[in-house]
Amino acid sequence: MPKILILKTGSTYPDIQRTAGDFDRWFCARLEYKQQVVVADVTREPPPGTPSDWQGVLVTGSPSMVTDREGWSEQTAEWLREAVRLQVPVLGVCYGHQLLAQALGGRVGFRAQGRESGTFEVALTEAGRQDPLLGGLSSPFPAHLTHAQSVLALPPGAVLLANSEGEPHQAFRVGANIWGVQFHPEFSDAIMTAYLKTQAPRLAEEGQDPQYLLNAVRETPEAASLIARFEAYAYARDRDAPAPEDSAGIAQGTY
Repeated sequence: MPKILILKTGSTYPDIQRTAGDFDRWFCARLEYKQQVVVADVTREPPPGTPSDWQGVLVTGSPSMVTDREGWSEQTAEWLREAVRLQVPVLGVCYGHQLLAQALGGRVGFRAQGRESGTFEVALTEAGRQDPLLGGLSSPFPAHLTHAQSVLALPPGAVLLANSEGEPHQAFRVGANIWGVQFHPEFSDAIMTAYLKTQAPRLAEEGQDPQYLLNAVRETPEAASLIARFEAYAYARDRDAPAPEDSAGIAQGTY
């Protein structure tokens, strides 16, 4: 049976990793069928197999910058272009969102306002309200963010699904089932708090108020539901490969 593939594009801060685990664990925690997950660290080896081997693909965030065009990142971008061609469902988050945009002809760059970190309101566009993945969410909804770069221009033909006061391209879709979201559905409020505490000196240097941002952190249940919604969509699209019955444990691929 095809499984969900997580393309891990980096790691969180070491202090956070020691206490809360890494990106792949946070994504797995949001999935229902945890034994049907394979994790591949694409900073160490190419994405496994071909996109058609997988029921759906999740692409994590990263401390790297998409515009650096590192070798592993460009290799992953090529693999994702093939996923688009084959119409394999993909959800890119933060770095994954930006990598998809750049791979498909959009433009990525640093935010003129500096890093955006914290919990912010995200609003759906009219297209977002009709979207098969985001359409069930209320609007606006709170979401956790932390990013220095953004999608500055969407890929040709992309549909804008969500925006916010500080970020015009919070979510987009290409074709029927390729999504990118700038916000972090895998983050809990505790993880967002840990990020802000780690980033506090840098945020203060940029003229932001870390304590204000910390006080504004809250739970983001609707944003958090997005990963399981994607999982359900990925399995439902292919009735010949129904979602598995056994959902205990976390199965991860060899890094």
